[in-house]
Amino acid sequence: MLTISRDLQAKIIDHARRDHPDEACGVIAGPVGSDRPARFIPMQNAERSPTFYRFDSLEQLKVWREMDDRDEEPVVIYHSHTATQAYPSRTDISYASEPQAHYVLVSTRDESETEFRSYRIVDGQVTEEPVTFTE
Repeated sequence: MLTISRDLQAKIIDHARRDHPDEACGVIAGPVGSDRPARFIPMQNAERSPTFYRFDSLEQLKVWREMDDRDEEPVVIYHSHTATQAYPSRTDISYASEPQAHYVLVSTRDESETEFRSYRIVDGQVTEEPVTFTE
């Protein structure tokens, strides 16, 4: 189960809406082993695409090094889908490389409604998990 603050949820949704019609992506870091998302890190979609996202390799290296220096890990890895439901695509599944992370997807296909869902992706297996919001 993912437990995340309403503030962090709003930041993810704002980033997704701001980058629409391209997919948005980023990370929420937290203390190693804590499973507590704490530090919001929006990232550039190197593909600048409405159907695909990829972290810029230099930015990702910088962010992951910074997390290491701060004794953090990626607790949440998020991205948006602009025209489909918030469910991992085959490409999303193949790129999922952090088995401890919660993979959050936001669908921005509907301007009046936002779909916000979380998954665990381990060895190609996708499991949706409940999301609990805190103040």
